[in-house]
Amino acid sequence: MPLRDHFQPPLSRSHPWRAFHGAWAAAIARGLNAGVLPAGYYAVPFLDRDGPIEIDVAAVREPVLTAADGEPALWYPPEPEWAVAVEWPPEDEIRVEILTEDGDPQIAAAIEIVSPSNKDRPQSREAFAAKCADYLRRGCGLVVVDAVSTRRADLAVDLRSALGIHGATESAGLLSVVSYRAIGRNGNGRLLAWPAPLEIGRSLPTVPLWLGGELSVPLDLEASYTECCVDLRIRG
Repeated sequence: MPLRDHFQPPLSRSHPWRAFHGAWAAAIARGLNAGVLPAGYYAVPFLDRDGPIEIDVAAVREPVLTAADGEPALWYPPEPEWAVAVEWPPEDEIRVEILTEDGDPQIAAAIEIVSPSNKDRPQSREAFAAKCADYLRRGCGLVVVDAVSTRRADLAVDLRSALGIHGATESAGLLSVVSYRAIGRNGNGRLLAWPAPLEIGRSLPTVPLWLGGELSVPLDLEASYTECCVDLRIRG
């Protein structure tokens, strides 16, 4: 189903973005869990309107990977559109952690679906960029989906600024999907990006979702978007 403008009538009245946003996050998680993510990984949607800024979909790695029949075949994304050097801040924390034998699941990747409130003023854009930059500094894969047509800010530019990147890397546009992969640590890091424009009336792209190291899976946004529209009875 082609991308609709969720911020203009009639859709903004019949299916408010707040409701569609959560349903789309759930559809993305279901799609990833239906044989896309390898064994030992699972996706969970989050929704916290009244609390602190929260992730939309997390791909989580379980403490122990186990072999399983039906393991998804390795998927190789295209070469990144741009790659830049990044000086990740050094990790100089001193702490003692007491863990159980089972340990805790670790976030391997994050998928952020942008809301108007993320773009409506400088403070909001800075907070969103800081959150995304933190995921990348921790080595998580990151995908940012921005279909907000009523705000002109380019969050990809804000994120690059938060990471200290001031080069002339091209933007995918005000409506876009950008997949990021962070490599290295401290002063020897690189940031790779797969940007793709979004256009009202056009199908949504498939972008890589990086889970760490050389492991990535396809994130089919068209499939999850169509499923969400069908669930909510939005006609094409």
